[in-house]
Amino acid sequence: MGVALISSPAFPSVFLFSLITVCLIPKLTLAAEITRHYKFDIKLQNVTRLCHTKSIITVNEQFPGPRIVAREGDHLLIKVVNHVQNNISIHWHGIRQLQTGWADGPAYVTQCPIQTGHSYVYNFTIVGQRGTLFWHAHISWLRSTVYGPLIILPKRGVPYPFTKPYNEVPIIFGEWWNADPEAVITQALQTGGGPNVSDAYTINGLPGPLYNCSAKDTFKLKVKPRKTYLLRFINAALNDELFFSIANHTLTVVEADAVYVKPFETNTLLIAPGQTTNVLLKTKPNFPNAAFFMTARPYVTGLGTFDNSTVAGILEYEFSSKTKSLSSNISVKKLPLFKPVLPPLNDTSFATNFSNKLRSLASAQFPANVPQKVDKRFFFTIGLGTNPCDQNNQTCQGPNGTMFAASINNISFAVPATALLQAHFFGQSNRVYNPDFPIRPLIPFNYTGNPPNNTMVSNGTKLVVLPFNTSVELVMQDTSILGAESHPLHLHGFNFFVVGQGFGNFDQNKDPANFNLVDPVERNTVGVPSGGWVAIRFLADNPGVWFMHCHLEIHTSWGLKMAWLVLDGKLPNQKLLPPPADLPKC
Repeated sequence: MGVALISSPAFPSVFLFSLITVCLIPKLTLAAEITRHYKFDIKLQNVTRLCHTKSIITVNEQFPGPRIVAREGDHLLIKVVNHVQNNISIHWHGIRQLQTGWADGPAYVTQCPIQTGHSYVYNFTIVGQRGTLFWHAHISWLRSTVYGPLIILPKRGVPYPFTKPYNEVPIIFGEWWNADPEAVITQALQTGGGPNVSDAYTINGLPGPLYNCSAKDTFKLKVKPRKTYLLRFINAALNDELFFSIANHTLTVVEADAVYVKPFETNTLLIAPGQTTNVLLKTKPNFPNAAFFMTARPYVTGLGTFDNSTVAGILEYEFSSKTKSLSSNISVKKLPLFKPVLPPLNDTSFATNFSNKLRSLASAQFPANVPQKVDKRFFFTIGLGTNPCDQNNQTCQGPNGTMFAASINNISFAVPATALLQAHFFGQSNRVYNPDFPIRPLIPFNYTGNPPNNTMVSNGTKLVVLPFNTSVELVMQDTSILGAESHPLHLHGFNFFVVGQGFGNFDQNKDPANFNLVDPVERNTVGVPSGGWVAIRFLADNPGVWFMHCHLEIHTSWGLKMAWLVLDGKLPNQKLLPPPADLPKC
């Protein structure tokens, strides 16, 4: 399955029922600042991978799902119709949703899920954003198959701040289970143990030739010599950060989480679940008489089991007019196939060096508006813990007969029966949540040292309440309670600036002196270093209830999540808009 441009058959275009079409993307001829209508039909579809056929939940019977393409400033109306037995909701990962929190998508946070036979129109405008994002289901583990790219082009006439690419290609990583992922997480939550791991990683839905029975299911990137390609990487995997490399080629990173960065060259990318990275690939000047593996495998820091396998695609050079005379004598299958060398599975040193290279452009056109003053400071511990076994006369499969849990400041989030945003808007908060999430751990301890004897977490539905336009500094500290581990934390509704990170315990008296307040990277998902901490700053300028959670799906399932409630401002453009009439009911 080969691709040469952004309208790859790996991502068939979603059906539009307006007068425009996304098929024009390769020529960048989309009209500027218009309303785009899309329809997502949630349906079952038989899909075969690893010689295993099963029925999976899809959007428009496509796996991965259809590509959404728009321009900065466009207004999107996306009608989602649920034809399956599972409840569904869709999150537009990284979209700010200014004043339109009802369209953000996390089930029981901003909306009740869309039930069988019902529909909901996600209605939002893309304000001040351009780059690569993605959409995915945001309930249980349905995002294992319900996901796709969301590509935002600059406004018409606004160029990229880097070399104009010859072509653009979305590359989205995922995971494949031969079993039903819903059964996997259900079993894990019932037994209290860790979940069964996936059977393969995928590139654009394809496992590639390193897995059994998968040679025909290989993503192939076909390129021409002496060209520059923009590769739009998305990690939609459920539970694994990934290293990626293309043999004998150098990549130039130009964007992270739909924000331009100062370009830098690298042979290997590190991309966590929930993160996106745009790179420029400059092809070789002449036909190389070779093909090249593109491979990805996990970066592992935790103590649990993981899918220790490698997904591969193939970079193939097309014959040019000068080499066509050779094509009859050269078969691509007979060309030597070079393999890249990826870092060791636990290479935290590489992970640290890679993340430290990411810097905002901080230019006049694309400034880094880092909050220079701080109104409120928060210190959150991030990590695993345990709950008591709730099964009578039966031992659970977590540590010492307990059940695995995860928490922020030792609060494991309890999912409410009513959506938090609805409860807030209609004045029903007393029955749904408490506005007293702790701003720091209630009981301090040596976070990265010897773990405490008591590993039990508290459970509750608690929010942090912020006045509009509050300037926030948040330090997230990994803990070693059940082993140090990297956690990719995603914040809905905002971008934030990563002003500092380090190892060991954060020191409020010393570490802030080294914060980067000039050109820190701006993103929506950041890895809390294994055995370390990360500091972010953001301006709470978006009214609504905004989810923050680990993008390792198992950790979210165990409770590593919380929410921020940002109150309305005084001006009309500082207030949450009223809920739409078709907002789903619980």
